[in-house]
Amino acid sequence: MGGNVVKGIAILGSTGSIGRQTLEVVRAFPEQLCVVGLAGWRNVDLLQMQLAEFNPKVAWSHNGSLPSAPQSTLVRSMEEVACHPDVDLVVMATSGLSGLTPTLAALKAGKAVALASKEAIVMAGAIIAEEMRTGARLLPVDSEPSAIWQCLQGEEQDVARLIITASGGAFRDRPLEELANVTPEEALMHPTWQMGKKITVDSATLMNKAFEVIEAHWLFDVAWERIQAVLHPQSIIHSFVEFHDGSIKAQMAPPDMRLPLQYAIFYPKRLSSNWTNSFDIARIGSLEFSPLDESRYPCYRTGLNAGMAGGTYPAALCAADDVAVELFLEGRIGFLDIPRLVDGVLEEHRPGNETSLDDVLGAAAWAGQRVRELAGV
Repeated sequence: MGGNVVKGIAILGSTGSIGRQTLEVVRAFPEQLCVVGLAGWRNVDLLQMQLAEFNPKVAWSHNGSLPSAPQSTLVRSMEEVACHPDVDLVVMATSGLSGLTPTLAALKAGKAVALASKEAIVMAGAIIAEEMRTGARLLPVDSEPSAIWQCLQGEEQDVARLIITASGGAFRDRPLEELANVTPEEALMHPTWQMGKKITVDSATLMNKAFEVIEAHWLFDVAWERIQAVLHPQSIIHSFVEFHDGSIKAQMAPPDMRLPLQYAIFYPKRLSSNWTNSFDIARIGSLEFSPLDESRYPCYRTGLNAGMAGGTYPAALCAADDVAVELFLEGRIGFLDIPRLVDGVLEEHRPGNETSLDDVLGAAAWAGQRVRELAGV
């Protein structure tokens, strides 16, 4: 699959929002892309439909079985899917913490990784950055780091500042006194993006934006003080890059994840598809920007502080947030309990070595369990 004509793709998280959109890209370019491996989570019925359509060589299911799938295609881990010899590119589309070890395995196996799951690099930025220094190829898929990556083509040495935009999520206009009683259903009503549940709640708390700042720090080797986030309700400009001469580049596109996915999959080529001609700047009219109000989004500051603290704080952050969001979606805690619980875990955390995968995974396991204890569930 390593030839110039057909690129072998493995999609980890194929039944989620990003995974399904990746398969839309594959359908649009059947002569250039071949699905070698699929890994799905709880939606076994959808995974089986994907297997029937794309007939990959290997598959993995979180449930451990696929009744109607040929047993010869099943493997024991997502790492085996990612590292199959016919895979050229791994699309890391899992949500939460599950993408870390497959990402590292794929990078070590020499696979290019299109990273849509930012938790992996947030948790283990130092480890992944070391892999990148030794030649591993990590291609950002999330719209904001993808925008920075596109703006930096040919100009990586001249960066003065990165400016990452944020929609503000479902509650950006909700009075603060009402946030204690918002429901999971309300949190999932994102104003501009159609995404998975976890990232949509993270967008409402703006933990997602803290993750993106941490991701940008590691991906582009830019100091913390030179990365800024601003509110941009229209979600048309995905990031800015300011250069030392005062010039600023902005990457603009409709809020459609297929665009950064396609860019990462075919980099450095830009190909036309049936979703690339929908941008009407005159219809959009004006674009708005405003400072980020941290009193509305306490998770943003919490996340930044954990990133800057280093060690295993980011791993504890990711795991604490992962479990807190899960509990909120289950209706077991309130929306404002998310920052309270994450803060409580980080205050108790005793950091380990950020370059030790065992320390990173240990911190994550402890933090997830500690959130449940603090929540009393």
